[in-house]
Amino acid sequence: MKGKCPECFFEFDVEDNVMIGEIVECPDCAVQLEVLEKNNGGVVFETAQLEEEDWGE
Repeated sequence: MKGKCPECFFEFDVEDNVMIGEIVECPDCAVQLEVLEKNNGGVVFETAQLEEEDWGE
């Protein structure tokens, strides 16, 4: 399957068994991407929202 990075627009191959909600790294710009949906042999990503540590506050 193919996916396109929403940050750098690089198109790359994605494992067929990737799951919705899984985090994938763009091989071009190394940004963390979350799988939003799978359709017609393609994958739609959004930039993953990283949770910040609250350090017990």
